[in-house]
Amino acid sequence: MSNPQHTALDARLALAEQVARTGGDKALAWFHQRDTLQVETKYDLQDVVSRADREVEQFIRQAIQAHFPDDGFLGEEFGLESGQSGYTWVVDPIDGTSPFLNGMPNWCVSVAVLHDGIPVIGVIFAPTYQECYVAALGQGATLNGQRLQVDPGRTLQNHVTGFGANSHVSPEEVGKILASLLTAGGNFIRIGSGALMLAWVAAGRVVGYYEPYMHAWDCLAGYCLVKEAGGWYHPFNTEGERLLKGAQVLAVAPGAEADLRRIAGL
Repeated sequence: MSNPQHTALDARLALAEQVARTGGDKALAWFHQRDTLQVETKYDLQDVVSRADREVEQFIRQAIQAHFPDDGFLGEEFGLESGQSGYTWVVDPIDGTSPFLNGMPNWCVSVAVLHDGIPVIGVIFAPTYQECYVAALGQGATLNGQRLQVDPGRTLQNHVTGFGANSHVSPEEVGKILASLLTAGGNFIRIGSGALMLAWVAAGRVVGYYEPYMHAWDCLAGYCLVKEAGGWYHPFNTEGERLLKGAQVLAVAPGAEADLRRIAGL
């Protein structure tokens, strides 16, 4: 007999991949006509939102409500609706809105599912690359169907680290973090999408990703991917209203974990 919990997870996994891919295709259509988008700033000039973000999130929300009406939903653009099933979907319709609006390929759709607060599903679809990263608790992580496994031989010193920051982090703090990273013999890259860089940790393209302040919709899908690919992540507090608050985010392959935890003060 099938395990009801596995069946519930598999059904949501199939939907998560479907809505990420379809939502990504919708976003890609907007990307190709981005000059027509009305753009607003949210909290500061680096934090922007467009009609594309809203339309993609509404599409994903409606699809989830149709299939799993008792599940909770947190989206970047429209906030939190609690559910009764123990499952909560956490969605960023376009992570990397600034690259998106400026014609750069580094953006993605991020779909996570929490069960009792733990990320049990992570799907990240990067439409410009036609890459779909998929993970579920205990089932491993894949990129376009190919299994992902972090390389234990990669370290801070022989690979590159992903880094991100926003207006919640002072310029002085950014400088200190990067100085520590460089002093330790590492190097860094920043692409404007934290979710996509977390997927790149799982894929072995970067050895780790650190951001001092990040929201749940940016990181939870990537966290699931990294864990299932054999990496470690710093837990994110998902209890109640804490889910709406930003926090430190670190996900890393084993060979760089000690160095990056020290640099991050974790």
